[in-house]
Amino acid sequence: MKRHPALQDGPIYLDYNATTPVDPVVVEAMVPYLSLYFGNPSSAHNYGHTTHRAIDMARQQVAGLLHCSPSEIIFTAGGSESDNLAIRGVALSRRGNHIITQVTEHPAVLNTCRALERFHGFHVTYLPVDESGRVKTADVEVAIEEQTVLITIMHANNETGTLQPIAEIAEIAHRHGILMHSDAAQSVGKIPTRLDALSVDLLTIAGHKVYAPKGIGALYVRHGLQLEPIIYGGGQESGRRAGTENIAFIVGLGTACMLAQEQLTESQARLQRLRDLLQRRLEAYLSGRVRLNGHVTERLPNTLNVSVDRVMGEEVLADTTGIASSTGSACHEGNTDPSPVLLAMGLSREQALGALRLTLGRWSSEEEVEQAATLLARTIATLQN
Repeated sequence: MKRHPALQDGPIYLDYNATTPVDPVVVEAMVPYLSLYFGNPSSAHNYGHTTHRAIDMARQQVAGLLHCSPSEIIFTAGGSESDNLAIRGVALSRRGNHIITQVTEHPAVLNTCRALERFHGFHVTYLPVDESGRVKTADVEVAIEEQTVLITIMHANNETGTLQPIAEIAEIAHRHGILMHSDAAQSVGKIPTRLDALSVDLLTIAGHKVYAPKGIGALYVRHGLQLEPIIYGGGQESGRRAGTENIAFIVGLGTACMLAQEQLTESQARLQRLRDLLQRRLEAYLSGRVRLNGHVTERLPNTLNVSVDRVMGEEVLADTTGIASSTGSACHEGNTDPSPVLLAMGLSREQALGALRLTLGRWSSEEEVEQAATLLARTIATLQN
């Protein structure tokens, strides 16, 4: 695949879990809705009809990737807003005051839960994870209380790529009459994320993780489910998210989901092949000094998180100028404390500080992987001597 224009002259980009370049096909689809088609989708004339049809098409494209009904897709301003709408929307619309989540969730989930504790008297159970970063389904069942209204567990971790047993947890939730939400911002477009298989009631999507712009996202809401709105106002998005729609970005997300659906099978296999090559090269160059963080098999095909002995991950990346990557979540970059995700998995402080998160994407190549492994090994050898 031809290299993305934004990556032509820069370092090797290995930070696709932080954000993705907007696909040129997505940009092309958006431009007419920034320049020509300006109508308010709620207006009852031709200008409004044109943009309303564009939103309907985008809704169909997102639903096509997720295998759900278009009417079950709500557009938001991003993954964090979708998480807020799902969790707060359920909490304030149902009887009960208990939520179950887990300790390695995205801050958008954890901080929404904490706000419900502070302002609405909710009790939240934060489940532990095992050494691979997975929640035990038995722990979920034990944590359920009479007042439990929601279980929210992410599909894939943004730092390690570890996949959670979402379908099994959803089955437990529904057996007890509890709703199930999953933040799938990292998994959508990378692995099959089908609602008919996962069986969740709510699911979060973030546009900038699937080659659409920042500032657009979506929330799947199972048909018939009542939610307290996240933004009050008009009746847009089935009354759940008021405000005149961001048409161009919605079109962009729809187009990105269409591309992801078309490329999913080939992309998943290619990225896993590149990820495994990168892991093999690093293990060969740094014999016995590399630890894999995350599940060996149940992880995203593009994500490699490793800890290296006797180095600081931030120093490695700072000294390897030919690579653009991170030590963990982009939401925490600039913080020299060890990753809470890795600490929760049982890593020591030193191991967590020695972590590198290397994530691949649509424009990653075998040549880049080989070069990146060589550059990282060279830097690490220098720092360890």
